[in-house]
Amino acid sequence: MSKRQERRIDGILNIDKPYGITSMDVVRRVKRASGQRRVGHGGTLDPIATGVIPICLGQATRLMEDVVGGSKTYRACVEFGAATDTYDALGEITERRDASGVSLADIEDALTEFIGDIQQVPPMYSALKRGGKRLYDLARAGVEVEREPRPVIVHGITLQDWSPPLLTLDVNCGKGFYMRSLAYDLGQALGCGGHMKTLARLKCGAFTLDSALSLDEAEGRFADGSWRDAIHSPDVALGNLRALIVGKRLEDMIRNGRSFEAGGAASEAQPGERCRAYTADGRFLATVVFDRELRLWKPDKVFALNYPEG
Repeated sequence: MSKRQERRIDGILNIDKPYGITSMDVVRRVKRASGQRRVGHGGTLDPIATGVIPICLGQATRLMEDVVGGSKTYRACVEFGAATDTYDALGEITERRDASGVSLADIEDALTEFIGDIQQVPPMYSALKRGGKRLYDLARAGVEVEREPRPVIVHGITLQDWSPPLLTLDVNCGKGFYMRSLAYDLGQALGCGGHMKTLARLKCGAFTLDSALSLDEAEGRFADGSWRDAIHSPDVALGNLRALIVGKRLEDMIRNGRSFEAGGAASEAQPGERCRAYTADGRFLATVVFDRELRLWKPDKVFALNYPEG
């Protein structure tokens, strides 16, 4: 391993996941190529899916929850007329129905029920646990269990194309939403059955598909040393939070885990508000949380980042 790879890398790679491999396959390949020990992904994509998967390295792994929790945009192709056990094209067909009577007006009307704060039943083939076992393990063993609907949010759905029996749509949603369940539920609502034929994630938080690297390109960058231009600072994942700039005295207090006052910033703060804190020279320092009762900011996660050189 080169000296370049021995140093810790703190940042996020925006990867375009290829078809047919798991999210953990992407993590393993980046880990090998980068020589880093701490590597994780910011949001699982099924093997059938392609598109944006943020890969966190070093101290950026401490912000994976923020990456996962950001809004996401997907482009899905739903095929009507057949439902599958996995709700996607990789599964076994469980029923076939005639979809020839489905119209564009029917689809537009049905989609209104899937926008906003809704309840969604997750698929059996998912990584959720029941009794300590993954649902997909139970499903593969032929066991189906009742799944409770979960609250999810869909900010918007845009219909891109309708070429019967294929529907292409873009969905902007929050954390925990299953596109496969949408395909299945939409097919049931229309009375014709349906499954997800293809899926691409166009956006995950601050990361978009048009600026993503292919996995091969990312591996090549670690090999030739040009990875620095591809690494995003960890705080990119926190763009929805307000920023505070602190002087040396407050910087030392934060690094020592001590609460502090921040003048005008406190007057605007909401109870429990979380902010990004930066040093006077612009380096990302920490996330801090406001205690309204004490009128103090408390360090949440404190970072000592390695910044890429040249």
